[in-house]
Amino acid sequence: MRTAITDLFDIDVPILAFTHCRDVVAAVTRAGGLGVLGAVAHSPDQLEIDLAWIEDQVGDRPYGVDLIVPAKYAGSETGGYTLDDIRQLIPSEHVDFVNDILRRYDVPPLPSDEPARGALGRGGGDSNSAPFSEGQAGPLLEISLAHAPRLIVNALGPPPPHMIDRVKEEGRLIGALAGKAQHAQRHVATGVDIIIAQGAEAGGHTGEVGTMVLVPEVVDAVAPVPVLAAGGIGRGRQMAAAMALGAQGIWCGSVWLTTEEAETHPVVKQKFLDASSSDTVRSRSRTGKPARQLRTAWTDEWDDPATPQPLGMPLQPILVSEALARIDRAALRPGSGAEKLTNYFVGQVVGAMNETKSASQVVYDIIDEFIESVQRLSHLLDD
Repeated sequence: MRTAITDLFDIDVPILAFTHCRDVVAAVTRAGGLGVLGAVAHSPDQLEIDLAWIEDQVGDRPYGVDLIVPAKYAGSETGGYTLDDIRQLIPSEHVDFVNDILRRYDVPPLPSDEPARGALGRGGGDSNSAPFSEGQAGPLLEISLAHAPRLIVNALGPPPPHMIDRVKEEGRLIGALAGKAQHAQRHVATGVDIIIAQGAEAGGHTGEVGTMVLVPEVVDAVAPVPVLAAGGIGRGRQMAAAMALGAQGIWCGSVWLTTEEAETHPVVKQKFLDASSSDTVRSRSRTGKPARQLRTAWTDEWDDPATPQPLGMPLQPILVSEALARIDRAALRPGSGAEKLTNYFVGQVVGAMNETKSASQVVYDIIDEFIESVQRLSHLLDD
């Protein structure tokens, strides 16, 4: 295949894989696509380790890194708030509500020798830096640029000017996600090279416009800047539809969560394999912003109008981080309350994720079905 995306990265197929798992990054890149490591939950040390490992696995083949570098963050005039600052802003009723959920579902505390994870998982930057702050994001960006990723993506909001300047200074390409055509236009005006048009079907943080409507709007709004389609894409027919809408490639995230290489929690992975496309919900319960995830007892608890509503970002992830760590650890016990609560981000394409395959096989299956779809369509034009 040849598109603007394959030409930019010198790859065989325009499939970009967003994943938090370095093994998936390497597998997709080796299969002819481009793996993108979601690194917002990495510590600087872990990011160094993972990028060195990826480069050892893929050689000169391209890969990318996805970060969250805020254009503006709380308290930026004085250097930003610390975690301790932000904890003081969390209402006691929300702390009590989280503790009540853990009590009612009989979720035990973490062992004394197992430290609670950071607000976003492993935690990034300074140990007391607030999530989504410069103190967290700055070191991760510099470590990424010290390695060889061909693409740096800002996952939430417009990349700030200093991020764009640094990425371009190092000769890399920069991408950004957009849920509206206006967002995409603003990204391009600031110097973004690639737009990821992410529809509401996608897992994680999404807007409200569906992929079928969003992609052609964005393509028309930012031409000739190349657009990747995201949201509800995990099969070749969906890729063919995205390309027909004007995209130059696809950006997939959810479909890798059930692969052999994925580090998905085993209980959550089985829930994904069993789920239908109707079993997700956009909820603010994990991050404070609407993010599509598997519907479980956790999202139902936060969706109850009689209970406290989720806080904004970054208060909500700081509020729930230890609780989620406790839930994930305890969920390994079958029939436990934690098993009912545990969940993760995933898109509506989860309904088609009913078989565990290798990441490379997912790439090959997408391409095979894409070719069949295009050939079938071409027959419609036969005399």
